[in-house]
Amino acid sequence: MYWNADAPTGLNRCMAIFLTGATGYIGSAVLRQLRAQGRDVVALVRTEDKAREVEALGATAVLGDITDREIVTHLALESDGVIHVASPGDETSAPTDDAFVSAVFAGLEGSDKPYVHTGGIWIFGNGSDLTERSPFDPPALTAWRLPVEARVRSAAGVKTTIIAPGIVFGHGGGIPNLVKDASRGSGTVPSLDLIGSGEQHWTTVFVDDLAELYILAFDLADSGSYYIGASGQNPTVRELGEAASLAAGLEGRVTPTSVSDVHARLGEAFGDALLLDQQATGSAARIDLGWEPNGPSLLEELRSGSYAS
Repeated sequence: MYWNADAPTGLNRCMAIFLTGATGYIGSAVLRQLRAQGRDVVALVRTEDKAREVEALGATAVLGDITDREIVTHLALESDGVIHVASPGDETSAPTDDAFVSAVFAGLEGSDKPYVHTGGIWIFGNGSDLTERSPFDPPALTAWRLPVEARVRSAAGVKTTIIAPGIVFGHGGGIPNLVKDASRGSGTVPSLDLIGSGEQHWTTVFVDDLAELYILAFDLADSGSYYIGASGQNPTVRELGEAASLAAGLEGRVTPTSVSDVHARLGEAFGDALLLDQQATGSAARIDLGWEPNGPSLLEELRSGSYAS
């Protein structure tokens, strides 16, 4: 059963976790795990098709959008707490996320209910040993997150947690497809083009492991906490390219590309984010929350798993 956002007075129901992004890449993994645990979930979705998707997993769907202040505030007020994973992923991300935080806190402030907010590893910039205490140095693509996250961390009467995922992979989805689907070059011997020189490291996390972290944070994290969601596996882009090249029958052959090549292919802002050299262990979440990421590595997935050609 689902409700229409135009009729919020019909939403009173038993308490449940309010989840955004429930049909997205990360959010759907969170929803699957919540339902596997028998948790009640209310998911805000934009279409009836998406409503049917979440209902098939036993969640309650509410038709609306994360920009609908009235419905967001009401759902937050009626919930056990909120896990926010949805994002437009475009130039509207900053005002949309800021407005969502305002709306959700209108329903949560003073309740001490948990609110788990999604950040991202790129906000730290380059670093060979990134931790939650590393200084922020975001590329242009994610600089907008800083003021929003500052608001989240300073919220009164809400048990807030920010999760900053590494590059998320698994089930054939996400950013790793940019490695797998890169050009085979123009030479007589095919070779997979890298994203840049390939010397940069990517800090990674398997999507199902990340979903577990969101739920642990919802249940156990202290107010104002911040966790990097990283498996501790930090392959170079060259290593990733070689794994994808082997899977594609190219015998591991790869070709470095220039920064201008990356910008031409992916755009300057997104390209610069993927050119960051980042390594992290995610150890704080293991210590504080008992998180145990044990999914496959991205190298395994590219070589012979869900991304293998």
